[in-house]
Amino acid sequence: MKNLFFLTLILLFVSCNYNLVNKWENYDESEEIKTNATIENKRLQFKRIQSISNDKNQLINGFEREIFNFLENEYDLTKELVHEKSIPEIQQSVIDGKLTYYKLSLFYLTRIYLIEFDKESYLNSIISINKNILREAKSKDKIKNTNIYSLHGIPILLKDNIGFKGLPTTAGAHSLKNNFTDDASIVKQLKDSGALILGKTNLSEWANYFCYGCPNGYSAMGGQTLHPYGRKILDTGGSSSGSGVSTTSNLAAASLGSETSGSILSPSSANSLVGMKPTIGNVSRAGIVPISSTLDTAGPMTKFVIDNILIYNAINDFDPLDDYSVENYDIRIKEVVDNKLEDYTIGYYKSFYERDSLYKNAIDFLVEEGVELQVIDAPQIRLEGFAKILDEDMRYDLRSYLFFYGNKNLKVEDISSIIKYNEMDSVERAPYGQGIFKKIIQDTMSINDFEDLKFELMNKGNEFFDIPMNKYNLDAVLSINNYHAGYAAMAHNPCLTVPMKVRKNNEPAGLTIIGKSFQEQKLYEIGYFFEKKYKGRIPPKN
Repeated sequence: MKNLFFLTLILLFVSCNYNLVNKWENYDESEEIKTNATIENKRLQFKRIQSISNDKNQLINGFEREIFNFLENEYDLTKELVHEKSIPEIQQSVIDGKLTYYKLSLFYLTRIYLIEFDKESYLNSIISINKNILREAKSKDKIKNTNIYSLHGIPILLKDNIGFKGLPTTAGAHSLKNNFTDDASIVKQLKDSGALILGKTNLSEWANYFCYGCPNGYSAMGGQTLHPYGRKILDTGGSSSGSGVSTTSNLAAASLGSETSGSILSPSSANSLVGMKPTIGNVSRAGIVPISSTLDTAGPMTKFVIDNILIYNAINDFDPLDDYSVENYDIRIKEVVDNKLEDYTIGYYKSFYERDSLYKNAIDFLVEEGVELQVIDAPQIRLEGFAKILDEDMRYDLRSYLFFYGNKNLKVEDISSIIKYNEMDSVERAPYGQGIFKKIIQDTMSINDFEDLKFELMNKGNEFFDIPMNKYNLDAVLSINNYHAGYAAMAHNPCLTVPMKVRKNNEPAGLTIIGKSFQEQKLYEIGYFFEKKYKGRIPPKN
């Protein structure tokens, strides 16, 4: 009888918690799909919006009572200290006793609930949540932090191709839904810096190298990521779509994305964020689901340049597990803040200046601020065969990842087995097909031909930037969004995109600063100067 009494109490408690907040129920989206079928941009003609492979209610499961109480008593007050604030500003509020890391984490959980569980505002930006986040935040509160440039207690989201112990690393794919792994090297580095891992973000499945013509931000596990500046009518950018959408929507202090060619720059610029694609080798790829060991890198996506630097400094350590990894240096923050660009000469593209009003406004502004600018033309260099680099690398690198880092109970071991797995239920697992994966296994080339192609394209990538930079002794060149991402990828050059306001259709765009390899310091100095003076970030409304 006593056991029955306690069981009844437990069930009553669970039931009460369950009913405190509204739960998500998938709805009939057929009319929305029909409406989007008329959009001119075919990549926005969705076949599915909601995920049918993942239960969204798991995001808040176990946090219902905390979220309910926080909404009732503290959300609005906390929002004033957190919303659109930089990491140093948040740390200052904690140091001043106005905020705790527990309240900070609970604010983000509550905001995820408010946005992602509302059928009029949901974005499908999050795939999973760290269930220990509040306990871990409380432990951070026990340690006194006095450094505003610290990541101590700061909740960060990870693109769901980055390993984090305790949550599956899915790359958005149904076949990896049980891929529980250890922490990726950069996650260990974030933890060592005191950061908290809030959860995982949605992405273009397999980092946008899976299906032809499929929308940016779609994955089987996360559904269709939607754009906060224009839900279902603007492109989120990809493949780090969820990282971009969640960070600009203030669902976390910052996030990590990954890039092979444009996958940080594209969603960062599309969501009015600062995104850093580092020099290959400066940030470890160990424990990250790959496309190409030749071109892949991870990088921070943040609302502000200073936040980006703090995360970059935390994750740029040498890692013997990554063959490309090199010793490199932290960004010197004081030099970033103090630099007035008096000794810099920066190139800008004539063609962009003549046809893009946002770019023209940004260039004209820099001229007014006294920055020395040099007009340049883009060299007529083509990267023919670029996709073959991705094909050949992914065939080998994905198999290698699954062997060394993947969960041993997975039912897949390479691209061929993934294709077969998805074909068992293509409606759920691959509604846009698997065209790229099928091409990878059908269209192969010899190792010698591959190495020759890689050497040729790396030279072309370097030439594209070196020709104007050497001619005019430039410190960097200015591009737009991810327009020159392929060249920078082949050259292993770093890129930093910084918001330059929004277009007439409310779509954000980024001024993308590209330098030679290992010149991240210069990029951050230019980016910080532009951000501070131009104030190009415009948060999403409502």
